[in-house]
Amino acid sequence: MKTKEIQLKKAGLSNGEELGYVEREGTGEKVLLIHGNMTSSKHWDILIERMNSNYHVVAVDLRGFGHSTYNSRVRSISDFSDDVKLFVDAIGWEEFAVIGWSTGGAVGMQFAADYPGYCEKLILLASASTRGYPFFGTKPSGEPDLENRLKTIEGVEADAGKTLAVQGAYDRGDKAFLKAMWNMLIYTHRQPSEEHYEEYLDDMLTQRNLADVYQSLNLFNISPVNNGLTDGTDQAKRIDIPVLVLRGDRDYVVNARMTEEIMEDLGTNAVFKELKDCGHSPLIDDLDQLMQEIHGFLAK
Repeated sequence: MKTKEIQLKKAGLSNGEELGYVEREGTGEKVLLIHGNMTSSKHWDILIERMNSNYHVVAVDLRGFGHSTYNSRVRSISDFSDDVKLFVDAIGWEEFAVIGWSTGGAVGMQFAADYPGYCEKLILLASASTRGYPFFGTKPSGEPDLENRLKTIEGVEADAGKTLAVQGAYDRGDKAFLKAMWNMLIYTHRQPSEEHYEEYLDDMLTQRNLADVYQSLNLFNISPVNNGLTDGTDQAKRIDIPVLVLRGDRDYVVNARMTEEIMEDLGTNAVFKELKDCGHSPLIDDLDQLMQEIHGFLAK
């Protein structure tokens, strides 16, 4: 059977932004893919190809990534969530499933909490916690300073360990640095094909909002408790749809405690599945295992 064409498109939002997205049409359930930090819709490509051909799949570029504009700075995960709402309105979607990867998981949770009735099922893949993702300063040795959680966007922008190092690589177009970083943290077991890897590195260089994403994750908290920096909004209890929480057993970016926090805050409507021998990118480590979990959940 011929693979359905994947098309690159753009949608203008009423807030003046324009979001790029890729679409593979289908006659069945609609599925919206939300990427994480340092990525875009491009990084979903092999998953989209493996999705059941009946699914109508859209992968969006969040504001400041990929083919999207960055006219106004993002200050919170809610800004991304609001963009998603304007985006689905623009393309005429109302009832659909969401798969959010890493930062995209936080965006998906915020969207489901803010706009009930749109998202019918939610898959959180290696997702940031309901209590955010803390941003710590850097010691002179280069190690994270776990006694120094940064509080302001100015502090995050000035941090040498992550922000300045990665932003510097972006500015220089230093793909060797980015590849070494991803091999250390993300692609620790398997790597994409040479062709795909080069495309992913080129895509990383499109990001224009690095510090803003870091700080948005630092502040994010939809739990009922204080996360050490901000009081929780307690919005997690609004997410009353089926949720599948997936985490690789050797994810070096999202630790096990963060996933436990998601399960505690979402309650009994969430189900956790551990992905065996997978890191922060199960798409590369074991796409077969990942697709089995995704298809099984969406088919229920």
